[in-house]
Amino acid sequence: MKNIFTLALLFSIKISFSQNIPIDFEANGHGLNWTWTTFENDTNPPLEVVANPDPSGINTSATVAKFTALQSGAAWAGCESMHGSDIGSFSLNNSNCTVSIMVWKSIISDVGIKFVDAANAAQPEIKVANTLTNQWEEIVFDFSSRIGVFPITKDQIVIFPDFNLNGRTQDNIIYFDNVYGSNSSTATDALNTSHAVIYPNPSKETVFIELGNYQGNINVKVYDLMGILVASSTSRRINIQSFPTGVYLFEIKYQGKTEVKKVIKE
Repeated sequence: MKNIFTLALLFSIKISFSQNIPIDFEANGHGLNWTWTTFENDTNPPLEVVANPDPSGINTSATVAKFTALQSGAAWAGCESMHGSDIGSFSLNNSNCTVSIMVWKSIISDVGIKFVDAANAAQPEIKVANTLTNQWEEIVFDFSSRIGVFPITKDQIVIFPDFNLNGRTQDNIIYFDNVYGSNSSTATDALNTSHAVIYPNPSKETVFIELGNYQGNINVKVYDLMGILVASSTSRRINIQSFPTGVYLFEIKYQGKTEVKKVIKE
């Protein structure tokens, strides 16, 4: 029964997010070997995948993306995945319309994300500014208003790491990582109080669960990829030191919601 549950869970994740999310730039993940193209950035230096320059706080992962926004580039300079095989084909629904990205920036400016179909049709990007500098921050985007809106089927993600209409006074280096899609019953809950973050990830010992401003009860179940329940807890601090190296799914229930997060045990 456990295997059936987890296989169904994995299947639903693949349908909602295609099979290529989260974009984590790790060797056993997604994004590292994608065909990224930069645009509107003067000489268009390529997107780089580099060692995490600040493996602390909410993001201790090994590798991240590095985007250099040139002073001479356009305000909307960015990068995009290849159509189709990179992120795969998907449509927005209630299970994936809350999109998050971790960024490390030395300046405050908008970050933009949009999704495009195979014929290059798209709704305008959604932009959210970072609020912190020189540390990792997770930014959350509400795409619930785009559910059922043309184009329905998307197969490309476009990221604008430094959408700066005021103009740049220098070249800006932006790091980004861990692009997720998750469920949201309402945009307000997802944006203000209820987006789950697990860190450090990857981890060798203890992981911590943060749920924004929500301080109520939670229930956590941890499954391996064979569908076997390996741990359950009502704590926001979970020791995984005894777990074999591999990938685990954390099912987090709170406020009548359920989120599933991938955690890598090193």
